[in-house]
Amino acid sequence: MSVSRSPGKSSSRRTQAERRAATRSALIESAAQGISRYGYGNLVLEQVAGDAGYTRGALYHLFNGKEDLAMAVVEWVAAAWEEQVWQPAADRGGPVDVLIALARGHIVFCRQDIPRVMMALRVEFAGRDHPVGKAVSEIGKDLVRRFGALITAGRRNGAIPDGPPARTLAAGLIAALEGLAIGVAGMPGDEVIAERMVRGVLGV
Repeated sequence: MSVSRSPGKSSSRRTQAERRAATRSALIESAAQGISRYGYGNLVLEQVAGDAGYTRGALYHLFNGKEDLAMAVVEWVAAAWEEQVWQPAADRGGPVDVLIALARGHIVFCRQDIPRVMMALRVEFAGRDHPVGKAVSEIGKDLVRRFGALITAGRRNGAIPDGPPARTLAAGLIAALEGLAIGVAGMPGDEVIAERMVRGVLGV
């Protein structure tokens, strides 16, 4: 899966379901770009539709409004991260190797602007009771749980030394990765820096 939509059949040969799916994908990608650049509060649905090559009516035919569209963006980016970052890293073997692969993969993933939408939403909805903010927060909590499980496994097999609680260390590692992605993703050596950062946080 790529966060950029791929070319499909010519519109004249597509079924109605395929055309609907293509329209939905284009609108979600346009919204992701808009949120990444301007934030959720400043997102203008008419501009989202226009940038995707559709009318506002087409957007409202598929989504109930800004919140519904933003929720679809969150699900789309999260699914892309799972496929492009988590799944390849999970095949690397030991916990340390997996964590390093996750860090390197995350930096590569964030070389695109669109994945940064999650960070933008997390900041915008921090401390607010909002469905979009809750969805982003739940994804973050799940990542802390999974990173924490890897750290615990690494400590059990002796690959990672004892230290702060696994979930605390996991939360710090994820926060450091997000900050690193904002600062250096796309620069020469970004993956190497990510790996060194992970090794330093883990103490390996």
